Amino acid sequence: MTLMSEKVTQMMEWASKRSVIRLNGDKFRRFVKAPPRNFSVIIMFTALQPQRQCAVCRQADEEFMVLANSWRYSSAFTNKVFFASVDFDEGSDVFQMLGMNSAPTFLHFPPKGKLRKSDTYELQVRGFAAEQLARWVADRTDVQIRVIRPPNYAGPLLLGFLLAVIGGLAYLRRHNLEFLFNRNVWAFSALCFVLIMISGQMWNHIRGPPYAHKNPNTGEISYIHGSSQAQFVAETHIILFFNAAVTMGMVLLCEAATSNLDTGKRKMMCVTGIGLLMLFFSWLLSIFRKKYQGYPYSFLMR
Repeated sequence: MTLMSEKVTQMMEWASKRSVIRLNGDKFRRFVKAPPRNFSVIIMFTALQPQRQCAVCRQADEEFMVLANSWRYSSAFTNKVFFASVDFDEGSDVFQMLGMNSAPTFLHFPPKGKLRKSDTYELQVRGFAAEQLARWVADRTDVQIRVIRPPNYAGPLLLGFLLAVIGGLAYLRRHNLEFLFNRNVWAFSALCFVLIMISGQMWNHIRGPPYAHKNPNTGEISYIHGSSQAQFVAETHIILFFNAAVTMGMVLLCEAATSNLDTGKRKMMCVTGIGLLMLFFSWLLSIFRKKYQGYPYSFLMR
């Protein structure tokens, strides 16, 4: 049996070299599973090998590294909490021991006692942003971690480029600014903003959910979250496209009824509009039924 002092010394040595300690099955059993232990261990169970094709694991690993670095290099760092990871290809026996069949998964192993439900991080609900993980760690360990991210100039540069493009276009059209008073331009811009908001992009920005979920055992990829309390980024893109298609169908129907085009073109617009409206609205209802179990209504498809 490894003495507690030896465990702490070894964990500190590993943490000094790498903020997230890499554990295999043997190290997990010796330093986490076996007593005695007077420190908490936050472990990310992941599948980072290229053959696993787990893009979500790579994104979660980056956020987990941000969190671990923020703690490791802070003035409040102590030996009461350590961050570690177990890769499926290096510790599949650990996955089997804990009965896990998905990655990434975050677990908190307390100094004493068995794992509780709250020791499993609700990834699908809260996302894997470092700030959300820090709040969960604080709830489980009373350790407050101030997340410090490396400078990211992509946002300011993109905003500056966009403003430069808008300014350049306004300068080139400075003698003819009638387009600024074009109702169609403003209506299209407002419509795009509304579609983006109702698809859940703001929720993604706040919660930082994964793009999709891949089961490391079966390789099955899920783009639609099965719970009504969470969503994937890919899901919002799908919903955005479906809502845009439904809106386009309604616009075509309105144009078919009010435009001065010949009868043949108006009939084509009408049929296309009805087709878009019926097909994509039916798909929206299907997604709604999948997320809200027991919803009684459907249209065209189940």
